[in-house]
Amino acid sequence: MNHELSHHDAEPQPFWRSRYAIGLVVMGAIAAYFLLSEHRAHFLGALPLLLLSCPLMHVFMHHGHGGHGSHGHHHGGEPTPTPPATALTPPTGDRP
Repeated sequence: MNHELSHHDAEPQPFWRSRYAIGLVVMGAIAAYFLLSEHRAHFLGALPLLLLSCPLMHVFMHHGHGGHGSHGHHHGGEPTPTPPATALTPPTGDRP
């Protein structure tokens, strides 16, 4: 008796270990190399803007909810008043 495993019995291979993923990574690396080598002046000119955008976005995006982990508090430490819960009932009018 020969108990060889067929391809149907084998566990499926994850995408990043497949031939297509390796080709995708290689083609992406080649494209990135040529893009950076041909457009280095444009990339280096925009680099300070990209690096400054991270902290600026962090400051301005966290302004609305009070910082990390304190979703119900202002920066001063006082809790924000919670609006009262309202029932979604239609307005009563002249209809019976």
